[in-house]
Amino acid sequence: MDYHRILQGPEGDKELYDDIVRALEDVELFPDLVEPIYRKAMNFDDDRLDHLRFALLRVQLYSDIHRNEDMERAQKMKYVAEVLEKTIFGSLMLEHEELGSG
Repeated sequence: MDYHRILQGPEGDKELYDDIVRALEDVELFPDLVEPIYRKAMNFDDDRLDHLRFALLRVQLYSDIHRNEDMERAQKMKYVAEVLEKTIFGSLMLEHEELGSG
């Protein structure tokens, strides 16, 4: 799976996402990567932070769209993206609500 393509979207900064790709490829590495990813993000300007947030959103959308193909992989992808988004930005752009509520 080409995680760089998913993260980069139409415009991308490959190096920005290298550690995130490593976590997506092997979730066992994620606990060791979460702090370096966070610290790197804290040095970004607003524009790069905006790109990063949409990159994490793309991973979440991709995992939702493809969850029936490989449920375990989709859950791991979504977990990594959501934890990073909450850690870096304090909340999720897309909050999950129960169907039929609201």
